Amino acid sequence: MKVIIVGSGRMGSGLVKQLTKENHKVTVIDTNEDVLKETAKNAQFTAVVGIGFDKDVLEKAGIKSADALVSCTNSDETNALIARISKNMYHVPRVIARLFDPDKAKIYSALGIETISTTSWGINRASELINYSELDTIISVGSGEVEIVKIEVPALLVGRTIEEINVIGEIRVISVYRNNKAFIPTSGSVLQANDILYISVLSNSIKRLKTLLGLH
Repeated sequence: MKVIIVGSGRMGSGLVKQLTKENHKVTVIDTNEDVLKETAKNAQFTAVVGIGFDKDVLEKAGIKSADALVSCTNSDETNALIARISKNMYHVPRVIARLFDPDKAKIYSALGIETISTTSWGINRASELINYSELDTIISVGSGEVEIVKIEVPALLVGRTIEEINVIGEIRVISVYRNNKAFIPTSGSVLQANDILYISVLSNSIKRLKTLLGLH
């Protein structure tokens, strides 16, 4: 995937290292050329010097063809602005913003913008969101320990039961949307084509959920 990272501080540089290991094509935007050079000592990426909310800079970084963008500067306002530009003007499929203010995070999550906070957790969470984009996160609960995600039922699970997805204490299908109506399923509810599943999952169980759904 083609990923743009805005901000090459501790989180940005850590995310660059993580994503390049996963063979993503990474472009990093930062106002400080020296910081970019320092980050380049540990990872290979395309560097663009400039302000992350400048449209010319974003287009130079390839935002028109980007699969994901992560804005992780030290400013909530800057990250929120870059996220809105990326989502609303360039329609980047996956947009993630680092926000320290939990109230702002709730607002942007409702607008379809994923949010991350602390550095170590944020790096891993951003990587998960980029790699598992088939799962559409509706809301993050608490500090991101639990996610509510939605997905159209995969073909391989049509005719199977909810019980085959649920994992006690980790994963639970909390609602199914079918024929314009939502209902709370039982463990024996049978999945049908075109069902939309709403699933509660621990953030560290997303890989397991993806395996159960046949997404990798």
